[in-house]
Amino acid sequence: MRLRPHYRGHVSELSEATVRSYLDRIGIDETPAVTFDWLARLQRAHLSTVPFENLDVVAGRRVFTDLDHSLAKILDRNRGGWCFELNGAFGALLEAIGFPVGRLGAAVLLDGPTTVIDHLTLEVMVDEPFLVDVGFGDSFSTPLRLNTTDEQDGGTGTFQFIASPQGTTMARLDDGVPVAQYRFKRVEHALKDFVAASDALQDDKTLHWSNKPFATRLIGGGPQRVTLLKDRLKHTGGDQYQETSIPQQDWDATLQTWFGMDRHA
Repeated sequence: MRLRPHYRGHVSELSEATVRSYLDRIGIDETPAVTFDWLARLQRAHLSTVPFENLDVVAGRRVFTDLDHSLAKILDRNRGGWCFELNGAFGALLEAIGFPVGRLGAAVLLDGPTTVIDHLTLEVMVDEPFLVDVGFGDSFSTPLRLNTTDEQDGGTGTFQFIASPQGTTMARLDDGVPVAQYRFKRVEHALKDFVAASDALQDDKTLHWSNKPFATRLIGGGPQRVTLLKDRLKHTGGDQYQETSIPQQDWDATLQTWFGMDRHA
């Protein structure tokens, strides 16, 4: 089943200096080209160097969906963020390089069925449309072809798109069984469209987003991953699983060692 992209081209909002700073931040010395190989390399580089983390939200510092906020946080403060920040900024970088990018709204299904749009993901065109995401934690690490329902290698596991009248579900296969991750429609959104979702996730103090600090990133492009939680450090991916208890007095030092971040920055 072939799906139709709905996004349109945008003029880049990033200056040449900002693009160079962003590429330096994710460890890219060369000038990327608009090819699938470069798109995959950029995604893996971002997932390895810019953590998926919620430290500002836990600390009660407001986060926003606009580019000025996200770029300053990632480039000037050397921090990470969640989907609205990471995919918002990465989408702008890809556009500046020359990739056509669509911003899609998705309903996260990890806790069961819902229609609430609470995730930003990206549709990126090369020779065909791909789903790209650097803001969903432990998920696929290479672009997924959108115009197929076949099983695909996502770099960290096997993934599949399942079409329905409600939208397209991105599922991860667990022993051959699809486990729904999120559902989206291929309709373009602006970053301002996610303000309400961002505010709601910050304001609900019952969610793990607001009261359980974490940071996670790939190691060297994956599949290995390091994750720092409130009281432990985990190494996962492939056949690896290692968990180490982290006393509170060592938490900041562990964050600096594995993520190069200061949560107070």
